[in-house]
Amino acid sequence: MTTTALNTLYQELAPCLGLDLTTLLPGGIQREVGHFNVFDLADFWESTRLRPDTSYPCRSFYKISLLRSHSRAEYADQTIAIAPDALVISTPKVSFQWRPSEPQQGQFCLFTAEFLLPVLGGLTPDEMPLFRADGYLVFQLTPAETARATGIFTQMREELASDYAHKYDLLRAYVLELLHLGQKRQPATTLHPVHTAAARLASRFVELLERQFPLTTPQQRVQLRTAKDFADHLAVHVNHLNKVLKDSTGRTTTDLIGGRLAQEAKVLLRESEWTLWEIADSLGFVDVAHFSHFFRRYATVSPGAFRTQHTVAV
Repeated sequence: MTTTALNTLYQELAPCLGLDLTTLLPGGIQREVGHFNVFDLADFWESTRLRPDTSYPCRSFYKISLLRSHSRAEYADQTIAIAPDALVISTPKVSFQWRPSEPQQGQFCLFTAEFLLPVLGGLTPDEMPLFRADGYLVFQLTPAETARATGIFTQMREELASDYAHKYDLLRAYVLELLHLGQKRQPATTLHPVHTAAARLASRFVELLERQFPLTTPQQRVQLRTAKDFADHLAVHVNHLNKVLKDSTGRTTTDLIGGRLAQEAKVLLRESEWTLWEIADSLGFVDVAHFSHFFRRYATVSPGAFRTQHTVAV
C-alpha cells in the first residue's frame, strides 16, 4: 500500500467532509498501525461534488461497504444489481466499480493490508477466502444481519473518535467480524481450499495472472502474456498447463489470458485518460493496430468506439 494512493482518495473526500488532508491521513498512525478509516455515505452524497454517475475504483486498499440503497457493481464483464442492505467487500486484486443510482445511505470502512496483519496469524489479507481474486463481492444480508452490520459500523465510528489506547485492536476485531459476516454468506464450496495437484496449478495460474493487475500507471507493463510465459514461471510443460486449465475451466490458457487482458483494457478505456498507445503498450502490444485487432475479438468494436460508447453518463 502506498501513501500516494490514499492521498489521491482523500484529496477527493476531504472537501465533502470539511476536513483537511492531514486530519484524515495522519502519517504517524499509518507507520504505527497501518491505515483505517470509516465513513457515512450520506456525507458524500449530500455534497454537490459527487453525482450519481461518479465511480469509485477500489484499486489500492481494502474496503467493506454496507449499502442501504439501490446501486450496481461493474465487475469484469458483469453488471451486478445491488439491492438495499448489501455488504460489498472489495480488494486491490479485483477491478471493481460501484455505480450508485439513487441517493445513498450506508457506511463504509477502508484499510490497508498492514492494518490487519497483527490479527491474521502470519497470513496476508489476500490469503483470506473473501479476498481471493475469484471471490464473491456482493452479499445480500438478512434483516438481522443488516442490524448487526449497522451496529458494527456505529461502534467503529465511536471507537475511532475515542482516546482509548487500544482502540485499533478493537477496530481490527470489528473488521474481522464484518469479514466473517460476509464469509458466512459465501457458498460453502468456496470456503475450502482445494488440494489436488491440478487444482493447485490452476489456482497458481489465476494468482499469477491477477497479480499483474490492476494497471495504475502507463509505466506498468504486463510481463506474462503467453501460455509459455506462465508455464515457464510455474515450472511445468505448456501442454500440461493447457490440459489442466481446459479441464478445470473449459477454456484454453490463451483464451483465459486474452480475456483478462481484454477486461483490463475495458477498465482503462472506460475509467482512465490514457491514450490508446499507452494502453496498448502497458498490455504488451507492439502497436495500436495489434491492440485494436485483439480488442475487437473480445468486444466486437474497436477500442476507440468502446471508449466513446462508455463516456456517456449513466
